[in-house]
Amino acid sequence: SGNAITPVEATDDAFWDQFWADTATTVQDVFALLPAAEIRAVREESPSNLATLCYKAVEKLVQGAESGCPTEKEKQIVLNCTRMLSRILPYIFEDQDWRGFFWSTVPGAGRAGDEDEGARPLAESLLLAVADLLFCPDFTVQSHKKGRPDSVEDMQSLDSCEYIWEAGVGFAQSPPLNYIHDINRTELLRLLLTCFSEAMYLPPTSDNSILNPWVTFFCSTENRHALPLFTSLLNVVCAYDPIGYGIPYNHLLFSDYREQLVEQAVQILIVTLDTPHPVMYTTSTHTEIHREEDYDFVLKGLARLLTNPLTQTYLPNSTKKIQFHQELLVLFWKLCDFNKKFLFFVLKSSDVLDILVPILYYLNDARADQSRVGLMHISVFILLLLSGERNFGVRLNKPYSLHVPMDIPVFTGTHADLLIVVFHKIITSGHQRLQPLYDCLLTIVVNVSPYLKSLSMVAANKLLHLLEAFSTTWFLFSAPQNHHLVFFLLEAFNNIIQYQFDGNCNLVYAIIRKRNVFHQLANLPSDPTTIQKALQRKRKSPDVISRTSSQETVSMEGSRPAVPAEPGTLKASLVAMPGIDKLTEKSQVSEDGTLVAVPQTESPQTPEHSAAAGTSDTESISGRDNEVSGANIVTSMTCSLNEEMARRRLSSSSSSAISHWNPKPDWVLSWKSKLPLQTIMRLLQVLVPQVEKICIDKGLTDESEILKFLQHGTLVGLLPVPHPILIRKYQANAGTAMWFCTYMWGVIYLRNVDPPIWYDTDVRLFEIQRM
Repeated sequence: SGNAITPVEATDDAFWDQFWADTATTVQDVFALLPAAEIRAVREESPSNLATLCYKAVEKLVQGAESGCPTEKEKQIVLNCTRMLSRILPYIFEDQDWRGFFWSTVPGAGRAGDEDEGARPLAESLLLAVADLLFCPDFTVQSHKKGRPDSVEDMQSLDSCEYIWEAGVGFAQSPPLNYIHDINRTELLRLLLTCFSEAMYLPPTSDNSILNPWVTFFCSTENRHALPLFTSLLNVVCAYDPIGYGIPYNHLLFSDYREQLVEQAVQILIVTLDTPHPVMYTTSTHTEIHREEDYDFVLKGLARLLTNPLTQTYLPNSTKKIQFHQELLVLFWKLCDFNKKFLFFVLKSSDVLDILVPILYYLNDARADQSRVGLMHISVFILLLLSGERNFGVRLNKPYSLHVPMDIPVFTGTHADLLIVVFHKIITSGHQRLQPLYDCLLTIVVNVSPYLKSLSMVAANKLLHLLEAFSTTWFLFSAPQNHHLVFFLLEAFNNIIQYQFDGNCNLVYAIIRKRNVFHQLANLPSDPTTIQKALQRKRKSPDVISRTSSQETVSMEGSRPAVPAEPGTLKASLVAMPGIDKLTEKSQVSEDGTLVAVPQTESPQTPEHSAAAGTSDTESISGRDNEVSGANIVTSMTCSLNEEMARRRLSSSSSSAISHWNPKPDWVLSWKSKLPLQTIMRLLQVLVPQVEKICIDKGLTDESEILKFLQHGTLVGLLPVPHPILIRKYQANAGTAMWFCTYMWGVIYLRNVDPPIWYDTDVRLFEIQRM
């Protein structure tokens, strides 16, 4: 390396060949032999040497791709060049003056090929060579008697699947496992991921038109292997079974080369899916991935892998637990977002619950760990996306009988109950930085509420505990957005009462028991003295939301409380997330059950509902799988959420803006007058005297008798006209695109530790913090 600073002629083959001629290196050796300081020194003091090293290494890859690496020596040279470029590229990307280097045509770089090839930018030559090498017989795929295919069409017309890495989408038979092929594929994919990582060295931007040139070219029609590679990557991920033959502790006895390949494959998939309309996916999602059996294979594979860390066995740590669940969640998200047919397939059967349960497990497990706030966000986004579809709400009525290790109260009920109990746990015992997610969590509850046939008593009490916490005067007055949470909860209660009254006696009973909360809201004081007193009380008292109710003591077996991040944990920072108004668009359910978009400009109205007898028949609604009958469509939009949600709710503990917040009486009155309390007040007006009479007449103190009475009661014709169901569907925007980009690359940065590809390089997309 002392020599490397003095310029060396490009023609001095003896000098350059020493970099890749040694046969016994590993990628770890290359990282150890090329320290960061030396690479930077060459870059600064002898740029011509670094340039020559890069284009010589690319030239060797191009030669290997063209010859098909027939000898062991050529295979070794290709692997060494692959490792060297994986080591050097991050130092090219971190220097602004060097970033264009790979996109220039280097004199002499095309000597191995013809003149046209010589005119290609170095980056294109590199990417095409890597693509070819990923389908190189006897190196990364089984050799084939017919010779190598010349085009995607040839590849697809082969009667054998020996050029595809794994059976699944589009291919029925798997080639025999070959761990050498797996290792070589992993090395090449690592280089590909390093090429794509230029994004890490640019500051975050919400400008969607700035594309990653590496990803864009690789996913274009210029790359004849784009489609077979997409299929191979997807199949390798979705067919992977970490448990294998189920021999306890097998992962401690053998190296699993497939796991390393799967991790690199899923990372390549999510990065290439992050570019708008990449050819390899737009073609494949319409031509390749369209059959029901393909969707089934993908969904079952993702569900199996996401559920893997939840598996409990009698022998502790006896089964392998995968660590790449965050990448799997991003992949699931991307597939649902890209391919609407896949999303509808996911929601068509109760298989969606096999995705829901692990997501709720991760949410509960990560809620107190500040280093996993990104995992909390992606999990909530997926649920927000799913909750915008009616079928998701309907599926939640399936009984929940699994015993996943979670520290939540034991209950007998449905998946909807599980969702509510976990959300309550996040809000009451998660860390402060999760406050901006409360809107999303409650939006999900509102979206599914019209379809929930019977909440358990535990879930009903949890929802009322949240209302009680969020409607205390000091919480309502202490931040400009806090009252929105009360609006969300009231809207959920109204949906259940209006559309699913039958079967929800537990919730009705809980509302009757906590009726003072609703009366206090209706009579919320708005005079300056009370406002000031409430704010002073806030400064003295601990967080009301964390005061847990008496039922919190009963926990599920095998559960453990969430733990904060261990000291020394690295965490990648995330850009701010847009508020719920930017994340969603409102749609109203119309008479035929379809959704109609609601213009964002309308201000919320509080229409005077007519309470004429027979206007609506809640029984017939719940009896017909929750479809909305024509009588329920009110022409005026009765949106219960205020439109002032332009800024995200700021965490009351950390924001200086909140400390200057000075609520005025007219502000309180402006939203208090719109609280949608009519339905609940009417319900209390009718039912409370009846319940009290029964208690006095029969001397009842027994809950079950009261519940039996409520179960057989009806409010037909006594409630206001049902409001239209309002669904807030997730909508993509520049802010969320930027959030996903920083989250995804942050995960990839932190997960690639052996070798540490990007550690200690000057990344700018996010900051790395040590907890």
